[in-house]
Amino acid sequence: MSQEIAISIKDVSKLYKLYDKPLDRLKESLGLSKEKHYKEHYALRGVSFDVKRGECVGIIGTNGAGKSTILKIITGVLNPTAGEVQIDGRISALLELGAGFNMEYTGIENVYLNGTMIGFSREEIDAKLDEILDFADIGDFVHQPVKTYSSGMFVRLAFAVAINIDPEILIVDEALSVGDVFFQLKCFKKFEEFKQQGKTILFVSHDLSSIERYCDKAILMDHGRNIAEGTPIEIINKYKKIMTGMSVEEMEKHDAGRSANLNNVKNTSGEFNGNGARSGGSDVTGSGTAGRDTSGVDASGNNAAGRDTSRTDASGSNTAGSDTSGSETSGVGASGNYGAGSDATGLGASESDATGRNENGNGRGNLTGYDSSDTQGSQTGEADSGSDTEKSSSKDMRWQDMLEVNPNLDEYGDMKAKLIDFGVFDDEGNVTTTLIKGGTFTIKSKVEFYEDVEDPIFTFTFKTIKGQDITGTNTMFEKVSVGTAHKGEIYVASFTQEMNLQGGEYLLSMSCTSFVNGDLVAHDRKYDVLNISVVSEKNTVGYYDMNSKVEIERVK
Repeated sequence: MSQEIAISIKDVSKLYKLYDKPLDRLKESLGLSKEKHYKEHYALRGVSFDVKRGECVGIIGTNGAGKSTILKIITGVLNPTAGEVQIDGRISALLELGAGFNMEYTGIENVYLNGTMIGFSREEIDAKLDEILDFADIGDFVHQPVKTYSSGMFVRLAFAVAINIDPEILIVDEALSVGDVFFQLKCFKKFEEFKQQGKTILFVSHDLSSIERYCDKAILMDHGRNIAEGTPIEIINKYKKIMTGMSVEEMEKHDAGRSANLNNVKNTSGEFNGNGARSGGSDVTGSGTAGRDTSGVDASGNNAAGRDTSRTDASGSNTAGSDTSGSETSGVGASGNYGAGSDATGLGASESDATGRNENGNGRGNLTGYDSSDTQGSQTGEADSGSDTEKSSSKDMRWQDMLEVNPNLDEYGDMKAKLIDFGVFDDEGNVTTTLIKGGTFTIKSKVEFYEDVEDPIFTFTFKTIKGQDITGTNTMFEKVSVGTAHKGEIYVASFTQEMNLQGGEYLLSMSCTSFVNGDLVAHDRKYDVLNISVVSEKNTVGYYDMNSKVEIERVK
């Protein structure tokens, strides 16, 4: 094994024999029957991966995927049925609650028990005892039997022991979810310290944000196999596909097709990179110029130096001399444009609405229904000015055609319903990917149904460039429903809200899903479809601005 490898797993399998009756187990153990009285269940089958020294690796997967089993094999709690496990370094493990503890012993007695099992002398444990007890912070309960502890107290003591005995490899199995928020924060700060010290961390968690934030690499397991490993964002996206019912074979086929398509996409400066964001990005205020076509937008939203802001005003004309990449919507008039006061489909407020539409026609979670024979917009409206060559019917122009769509987007689903168009609109009704902090904006998605779908759910999510979910909503959360969407029908979902994100770059994802027999099914999901730039005159801490009203009064 290479010196840079801390953990090496080669073709590891774990077989359990499942007996229908205890008598069958007895017969086999005594050799009284040559017949096979058990069923074979592989908790692990042919698992292989390496963890480099100093890496933080997260393992994710559905329940029963084999995550805890592989950790128990690595720590020596279980023996593999087949395969090879090599460990280079002293391991400290925090597995399921109670593992390695004697329930009749007091907290302090268990500290010495665990330290001795790992290989420390009593003198070495004495030297670390104060640090362990300070970190656990359970007071006089350390002198009580651990069987009297709450689950939170138990995990505090167990984690304090695990991280304060100077391990070279730390293994954690979901135990941190038991502790309170402040204790979890303290634990993750310890993770950061371990990473800076070059120690190896392997942990299982269902908290995807923790996987994304702390891990250098992630491993996805499903039905006893490790089906993928890579960057946290890549693996989290694959995991979400598994969660929506996509089989491993379907996912691999989908990803192979997507990879082939990506090979045909040329990445140059100013275009989307592999993460779905435009190369270069912007500075924290959202007004940087590196690789951003929207860099000419100042804090007030005005286009500077004639740069392309991918915006079209209510009449379809370019703003401030900007280039809208050949948009031909300038001939679309007030009754059929994509501007303010229109539902962006050419149908005015007098048109009949589907169930669930808000009265103002532009409300949060607004849904508008169409028959598939309808055109995308009214063809009767024309602008007051413009040449004949500039005039065009709205049905020839989609919202997404006026935006720079991520060529590397990840799209999947059973396609019983499909997102046939989508757009982002500022408070003036302009189609744009540049939004002003503090302003109102609308996200619209148009979905066509190819089969009947009961209670479809329209969604959107904002993520950071690194893939961390920040905010989002859907029509189920907003309690807006259309009932059953029938084959051939088209619906437009409109979400209107204030932009209170800090200035910077974000990724927008959209989908149409539904629940089938209690399981969430993705009909069409588009990850990282648009790069949204937020322009701000003032940034505060974190991702969100609470728009605080500040007063200072001299009292002395």
